[in-house]
Amino acid sequence: MKLAAIAIDYDGTMASNGVIDPDVRQAIAEVRRSGILVMLATGRRLDDLRRVLTDLASFDLIVAENGAVLQFPASGRHVVLGHPPAESFLDELRRRHVEFATGECVVEADAGAAPVVLEIVRRLELPLTLAFNRSRLMILSAGIAKSTGLYQALRSVRVSVHNTIGIGDAENDHDLLDACEVGAAVEWGSNSLKAAADEIIRGSGPAAVAGYLRRIAAQPRLSSEQMGRRQLLLGDDFNGQAVRLTVRGRTILVGGEPGTGKSWLAGLLCEQLILQGYSVCVIDPEGDYRSLEALPGVMMLGGEDPPPSSRELARALAYSDMSLVIDLSRLSHQAKLEYVHALLPLLATLRRSTGLPHKILLDEAHYFLNGADADALIDPELAGYILVTYRVSALDPGIRTPCDAVVLVTRETDPAEIETLTSLCRPQPSDAPSRGLFADLHPSEAVLLPGPVESQGASRRFTLAPRLTEHVRHRSKYLDMPVPEALAFVFTDGRTAGPRATTLKTFVGLLSTLPAARLQSHFQRHDFSRWIDEVFRDHPLAKRIRVLERNANSRVDAGIAGEAIAQAIRARYETVASSLDLVARSVADGVARDDRRTSR
Repeated sequence: MKLAAIAIDYDGTMASNGVIDPDVRQAIAEVRRSGILVMLATGRRLDDLRRVLTDLASFDLIVAENGAVLQFPASGRHVVLGHPPAESFLDELRRRHVEFATGECVVEADAGAAPVVLEIVRRLELPLTLAFNRSRLMILSAGIAKSTGLYQALRSVRVSVHNTIGIGDAENDHDLLDACEVGAAVEWGSNSLKAAADEIIRGSGPAAVAGYLRRIAAQPRLSSEQMGRRQLLLGDDFNGQAVRLTVRGRTILVGGEPGTGKSWLAGLLCEQLILQGYSVCVIDPEGDYRSLEALPGVMMLGGEDPPPSSRELARALAYSDMSLVIDLSRLSHQAKLEYVHALLPLLATLRRSTGLPHKILLDEAHYFLNGADADALIDPELAGYILVTYRVSALDPGIRTPCDAVVLVTRETDPAEIETLTSLCRPQPSDAPSRGLFADLHPSEAVLLPGPVESQGASRRFTLAPRLTEHVRHRSKYLDMPVPEALAFVFTDGRTAGPRATTLKTFVGLLSTLPAARLQSHFQRHDFSRWIDEVFRDHPLAKRIRVLERNANSRVDAGIAGEAIAQAIRARYETVASSLDLVARSVADGVARDDRRTSR
């Protein structure tokens, strides 16, 4: 991810005895000239800062009083996020002979006065919090911290905390570092802060910060070595251990044969990224990701409407907390190719400029990234792509083989694809069983290939974690799509095997025509709901069918329940698609009528 902003503490981090290090001041000016915002995040009061800095315009943004006060030097805008201290509290401090200073919101005292201050806060039942900054104590309104000021300040200039590095030295910097994508602690600072930081700035004093600022400003993106605290849950392995991916600036490949849950797995990644505040742009050729619109900050574009223009995209992605799903399912295949080939370079340009979107998901990637110009469509430096495809082998080799790529695979039986996937393992598997792992995967399972540190040096097979939003199902994709023969549903009367269903269409037809005696034992074992749940991973439909199975206690009930299950499947997979087709025909008829009127 692109570095867009740096939030840095003052005392002890870049200043000694209240005086900023001259080389740090110069480095800040250089960083700002490179286009990176520099924010001062301090517990000091603004009047104090004006005294020690003389010129607040050395910074783009200022978070003062430990997050309670914001100052925008260029415009002079002043924002107070906290509340002024209650007079009753100040009077009690005076009565107890506690020396203190007040700002617009903060009350400062010596850290040794904390027991007395806490006693006063408890007795007066005030909504105040105490924060320590080495030898100083800050008393503030509840809910105020450097992170709250950081969020508000960055939001006002449309910069994301996920494009920000935080730098600090003391106790009151913990939440600052935690809020930023990368948190850096100075070596001469608090031991507890260093233990929680992503990286340490080596040195013995503020002068060392200058070199760090120049180094990070020169890099095109936040490096994988810096990022590491935020994670995505994939599922659990056979030992019950959680399998997680660290959110780093890496490309993720999601492979596997059609109908095995690739887009479901990719949607799981998107859900967690969106809920953690990342900006995600989903390029959705088949309409598989529409349910993500239910999540906060997600906008759906395309679909029934024309796909968004470059101007519309730039406007939508100007907000750091906005994610987009671009539904191209109504376009012809050629129109999709042309649109995506124009879209990907545009998104790369936006990311270079603003850092947004943080992640770009491209489904059916083999259609768009298999030509001679494929590498020109992808930005390898910023990376951060999620590429979903049933033909990993068709991707340009330069795209599928970066050294830090993460590869996730659902079930795969095609020998050519297995060979390609095996070649992506680092290290290469030496035994045949490892190569056969892809074909052995059960429904709701996937494997993380060896290579990234999260794989622990081996293929990690896991059961997928549940999703928050429902996976969108399509008649054209699932009703007629055959499952592998080994996963076919076999109807039986309990003694002999009967007809087999490898598609939902065949399954529905047999449910409606087979005698109740053929169905009754399946109801007793909940075979129908289990097949829908495990093979198609349609958990809501499986839950509904399970209720129908429980109510089938006799042959008469079994016959009724069989037809009810068939109707439930038809309603879920046929009705919506048929309705959409009807809408499309109505629109087309309306356009044709308008054309005829115009021609007259």
